[in-house]
Amino acid sequence: MRNKRVVVIGGGHGQSTICRGIKNIPNIDITAIVTVADDGGSTGRLRREFNIPAMGDIRNVMVALAESESTLSRLMNYRFEDPEGTCTDVQGHNLGNLILTALTQQCGSFLEAVQTIGQVLNVKGTIIPATTQVISLFALMEDGVIVKGEANIPNISNHISKVFYDEPVHATPEAVDAILHADLIIYGIGSVYTSILPNVIIPEIQDALEHTRARRVYFCNAMTQPGETDGYGLEEHVQALLDHGAAVDAAVVASDRIDPKIIRRYKKEGSTHVNVHDSKHAYKVVKRSLLSFEDGLVRHDPKKIQRTVMYLLEQKGR
Repeated sequence: MRNKRVVVIGGGHGQSTICRGIKNIPNIDITAIVTVADDGGSTGRLRREFNIPAMGDIRNVMVALAESESTLSRLMNYRFEDPEGTCTDVQGHNLGNLILTALTQQCGSFLEAVQTIGQVLNVKGTIIPATTQVISLFALMEDGVIVKGEANIPNISNHISKVFYDEPVHATPEAVDAILHADLIIYGIGSVYTSILPNVIIPEIQDALEHTRARRVYFCNAMTQPGETDGYGLEEHVQALLDHGAAVDAAVVASDRIDPKIIRRYKKEGSTHVNVHDSKHAYKVVKRSLLSFEDGLVRHDPKKIQRTVMYLLEQKGR
């Protein structure tokens, strides 16, 4: 009997948390399809200087999927800091980003560079950039303002109508093939508009999501993200996915009770609890314990995600 094929679509820390949670599930093959639209920080500097796709989210997923998060894995996330500002060339860069940049130049292929480092780290799965093009994400706001750049979008005090690219963007064939042959597809966790949707709005990925036989499941955020999902409940999160061409068969929401003190703390920072507002949905709503609250922060727990994904894999059909 073949292994179950699980595809995780997203970017940022949320996708890494899911991958870290599921990498030790037996008898599964994991594929992470990762956005390369990030244009901030070390990633943004390197893509501008060397005209290569953004690699920061891919680096994070690599570390999460490494068989052992050893010293080498931790070094991938090491950031050069120079308080005196005398070493400007590498200041602020992640070592992993620099290694990926060097390998891309050596191999002549960004995808090959990703695969090479994955072998060095003994990654338990396959990591695929959604595209190998150098792309910029745009957002159309409700008042008609257009914002360029993934890093800029959450900083505008406005509601997002849609995200898009201003040029034809093509998916990597490997990403399309993984979606078409998957048993379970997971969107999330993380920024809907700037982590998940940059993958989904690529036409070949949209088409694959429509035609796959896999169950397509969205892991919903527990708290809203200021500048992206202000005031959103579960329904608005899912609707954003649907409006951008994603198909959703089920949505997983955290059933954990959050201490009112933590709720108040997040409210001061412009973030509120994501609630389920309606009793009827066109998709199945799965409520599970998913969260941890270390240091008063709301975080998804990798072990609880592991149990939830194992539960989803046991379910038949969509």
